[in-house]
Amino acid sequence: MSEQKKQIPLRISKKLYEEIAAWAEDDFRSINGQIEYLLTECVKQRKKGKEKA
Repeated sequence: MSEQKKQIPLRISKKLYEEIAAWAEDDFRSINGQIEYLLTECVKQRKKGKEKA
């Protein structure tokens, strides 16, 4: 069964949106997919940091 995804509104600056859009294009992802990827990576790094402490 697929994972249910929570929908949330996100307000970001036009400049940040454009940067993420360009990055997403480079990585062959949708903008939403890129944002989800970046957030997932940040959470993983945070968890690793807490394990070392």
